[in-house]
Amino acid sequence: MDENLEMIVMNLVIDSGSCRSYAMEAIAFAKEGQFDEAEEALVNADSEIQKAHHVQTSLIQNEAKGEHTEISLLMVHAQDHLMTAMVVKDLAREFVSLYKKLK
Repeated sequence: MDENLEMIVMNLVIDSGSCRSYAMEAIAFAKEGQFDEAEEALVNADSEIQKAHHVQTSLIQNEAKGEHTEISLLMVHAQDHLMTAMVVKDLAREFVSLYKKLK
């Protein structure tokens, strides 16, 4: 894997991980009744996942143009992080909503 692609993939892992962290933070805030903070964490999670999704979309578009991307364990790991982060973010939004209803 060339250095440029490696950096792109590492950023995908980092942005996805940040999204997941913000989403989990949102759940913790909501659990404590801190809904403004929970909403802010969800906004941050959305921002991070958008960055990660943009990277993934660029990789897919390049592949569609015939520019083959080397599939490595690091690439698979990055995609796993992205998909997990997306699910956690969606569930966090539901948890925040549920905690609001309970309060």
